[in-house]
Amino acid sequence: MRKLLFTLGFLFLLTTVFAQTLNPQDSAWIKDNYIKKEILIPMRDGIKLFTAVYLPKNSSEAHPILMNRTPYSCAPYGESNFRAFWDNHWRYYMRRNYIIVIQDVRGRWMSEGEFVDVRPFNPTKKGIEFDEASDTYDAIDWLVKNIPNNNKKVGIFGISYPGFYSTIAALSNHPSLVAVSPQAPVTDWFMGDDFHHNGAFFQMDGFSFYSSFGKPRPKPTTVGSPGFNFPTKDAYKFYLEAGSTNQLAKLLGDSIAFWQEMYKHPNYDDWWQARNIRNFVDHVPSHTATLVVGGLFDAEDCFGAWRTYEAIEKKAKNNNRIVMGPWFHGQWSRGDGSSLGNVKFGSNTSTYYQNEIELPFFMHHLEGKANIDALAEATIFFTGENKWRNFAQWPAANVQMTPMYLQADGELSWSKPSVAKSSSDYISDPSKPVPYTEDVHFSRTIAYMTDDQRFANRRTDVLSFQTDVLTDDVTLAGTVIADLLTSISTTDADFVVKLIDVFPSDFTYPGATAAAGRLGGGSYPMGDYQMLVRGEVMRGRFRNSFEKPQAFTPNKVEKVKFELPDVAHTFQKGHRIMIQIQSSWFPLVDRNPQQFVNIYEADAKDYIKSKIQIWHDAKNSSSIVLPVLK
Repeated sequence: MRKLLFTLGFLFLLTTVFAQTLNPQDSAWIKDNYIKKEILIPMRDGIKLFTAVYLPKNSSEAHPILMNRTPYSCAPYGESNFRAFWDNHWRYYMRRNYIIVIQDVRGRWMSEGEFVDVRPFNPTKKGIEFDEASDTYDAIDWLVKNIPNNNKKVGIFGISYPGFYSTIAALSNHPSLVAVSPQAPVTDWFMGDDFHHNGAFFQMDGFSFYSSFGKPRPKPTTVGSPGFNFPTKDAYKFYLEAGSTNQLAKLLGDSIAFWQEMYKHPNYDDWWQARNIRNFVDHVPSHTATLVVGGLFDAEDCFGAWRTYEAIEKKAKNNNRIVMGPWFHGQWSRGDGSSLGNVKFGSNTSTYYQNEIELPFFMHHLEGKANIDALAEATIFFTGENKWRNFAQWPAANVQMTPMYLQADGELSWSKPSVAKSSSDYISDPSKPVPYTEDVHFSRTIAYMTDDQRFANRRTDVLSFQTDVLTDDVTLAGTVIADLLTSISTTDADFVVKLIDVFPSDFTYPGATAAAGRLGGGSYPMGDYQMLVRGEVMRGRFRNSFEKPQAFTPNKVEKVKFELPDVAHTFQKGHRIMIQIQSSWFPLVDRNPQQFVNIYEADAKDYIKSKIQIWHDAKNSSSIVLPVLK
């Protein structure tokens, strides 16, 4: 019977997708079949939130509500002005006559009230006390009671910051909220998303984003704030000449509240932990199913997707699933997901996700249609081999955490070193930090997550260790752990660890033209390509505690152990595995002065050179612990 249900469900989905292909929605179709209403929905404390509601003209049956709560505006404003749903996968839901709701969150754009970044969840609120979960509850309650022809079932999804509002919506416990999909959700802005990774400040994203987004909005408006007027389009030059993180604050001014608060909290204190939504997902009710979605190469919120799923799985008792594809930030909702930068994935992964996973998920929970029994607990795309795999749990049950040891002479192997004393070293110079990508550019790139690392391999302040040519495939499925034994000449330093797939010398993609010469043309030379599979930074002062940082004792061997976000990648036979280690990743990450000072208050004179030694001998065996899928 289960097999029959699966077959019928699969045929239904094929029919649905085929019908959508034959009847693509364009702007005229949507405007002919929908009307738009703009409504101020009252919250329990009297504040009203601006809400755009797109209503299907079809009134033959009751329709589900699909909602998105955003700080990025529900524009365009005006009931005659329609959002361009026809350019993304929202159109699938409009073809099914869903009621589409987009709401400006409290204090943003046309909504009343005061905006607070990643406003903490209050599990003990009473009376008219509010948070984002109660705002969601109040909005849903008003909608199901006042919008005509709704079936009293609501779904919420959102990408990035709206992903945070999706996660916290699941905590609202409204009986009508039956399906939530946090996608690339902002989760923990100190540990791994957007603005900090393991306590290291991602200045490039933070500064460019908050210079406009963070400006105060005294009253409701349809007009956004301009950003910082950069004097150069060379990001490396701009951030280096700024001199310090302290100077960046002076350039930004004192009007941006979150920026000021962030500088007051350099460690993982109660202020940050109150904004870590993972601490509260035990409040997700059993009647609300969750589908967590993310990109393996998401430069902003890769951490958030993996760790949100993990937290819900451990703490809640609901139906919870995860999907991770080979995508940059939000690529699953636009584009085809067939490549990123120079790396190709062999298929249209975004369309596959939209039609085979997300649409059936919402159809099942909001309409009672689409059998999703075949939808796995974890649907993960493995790069390298370029195929989807399904798992009954994540991390997969048959993963073996296996250390790969750094060796003398840049070697990397499964065997622990036997030599008595061995190390590799480099000088980390804050005046000449290692760039995160080879190109000169202004905005942070999306493709750096798969970039060729040969440029870094040529630098004297980057250590590289690689295996012999692999004689068998090695598939990794889970969290990577860097376990370094290091001694430094100063009292602090950063450690950037990069996991890299080194392609064979004769590698080309099918159909690629000959590599370009001096005059240009042709394809990027993929022979010996060093593909970044995963990179992560650790601020050394937090090696023992993120709450209570500690200085290094100069020249004393100490352990620096930290996690890199999960990987799903097959290093194929004929390739090599490489590890690179460096102490700057600029201007992506702010420079560490390499002295144990408050980096947010440091001046240019505080930045000094440090000799970094990475040990790899019998006593001090540095390794990278890999989640090998057996």
